[in-house]
Amino acid sequence: MYTPPHAYNTGATAYATIGRESGAMSASPHQLITMLFDGAKTAITMARHHMANHDISAKGNAISKAINIVDNGLKASLDAELGGMAGAELVANLSALYDYVSQRLLYANLRNDPALLDEADRLLDSISSAWREVDPQKPGPVTEAPGASAAGHVSTGA
Repeated sequence: MYTPPHAYNTGATAYATIGRESGAMSASPHQLITMLFDGAKTAITMARHHMANHDISAKGNAISKAINIVDNGLKASLDAELGGMAGAELVANLSALYDYVSQRLLYANLRNDPALLDEADRLLDSISSAWREVDPQKPGPVTEAPGASAAGHVSTGA
């Protein structure tokens, strides 16, 4: 019996969707933001691919998805009240940067300009890498207790 190729794609897509939804439901707030950065990067990568292949409709959909993630995910998650005055200034700067990224993505779509996609991707990568560095669940550097020395450590030989 013949199964059309799109049927495999539909099953794989459903499986991937379930995996993302499960991951999102069990993720910490920090991990959710990380997932948004990853989603925006994937959408920009797909837009670049569709742009190179002259698939205007798919390119527009991918860029729209990236803009949606930036505006309704990353920017909407900002909380100016959380960090006092310094936090409010950081939120204002990030908000302006997210607006700029969205504008670059919109112009990339209108002008069919991969350089603008690259710029938006680089900016989001910079913010994403900083975000990943402040992960509260990331193990920090191991420090020794005061008075402890390397001679005081015991090896299990494993």
